[in-house]
Amino acid sequence: MTETVPAEASPGRWATVLPVWVVAIIGAVLVGMFAAKGEYLTWLPIVLATATILTFCLQIGRGTKDGLTERMTVSVGGSVVILGIATGVLALMGG
Repeated sequence: MTETVPAEASPGRWATVLPVWVVAIIGAVLVGMFAAKGEYLTWLPIVLATATILTFCLQIGRGTKDGLTERMTVSVGGSVVILGIATGVLALMGG
């Protein structure tokens, strides 16, 4: 009898989520540092698109379909939250 490991407990779950969040954080910081003040809302969606494409690549590279929807939701949802916070911070800074 084989025992199935839930997607939450699989060791590779966070290995495909955290890199996406790190890319979103680094992208937000780079936008804040290098984008002109009026162009934050142009560059932050590009960072989100990059994080979304990275999510797809990491999930395809993982090669397992168990928990795919949950991992993708957590990856992209976390990126949206990170970039939403970044948008608020940049707006408060006069962007």
